[in-house]
Amino acid sequence: MTDARIILTTVAVHETAMSIAQTLVQEKLAACVNVAPAVESIYWWQGKMDHSLEYVLTIKTAAGKVDALRERLLKLHPYEVPEFVVLAVESGSEAYLGWIRESVS
Repeated sequence: MTDARIILTTVAVHETAMSIAQTLVQEKLAACVNVAPAVESIYWWQGKMDHSLEYVLTIKTAAGKVDALRERLLKLHPYEVPEFVVLAVESGSEAYLGWIRESVS
């Protein structure tokens, strides 16, 4: 197991996705944020099934930054209940994992 973490979230507006991504990288909470093209999400919300187009943000960071990143993301995010899923990185290239650590320190 490494100290690298991947965090997933989604937003409805491209400009919001880009603003969140820039802020997290600029504040060294994330080494990199990938903003994927719109995907169609189907989900339950307030007792009924709904769907929308959303942009997926894949956020690369270190374990020690997760709490601060969560706090910042929740302030930036427009959703009432934003997705915030943290995935542990089991392994990866040492050069890339080192780059993540260096970028957020």
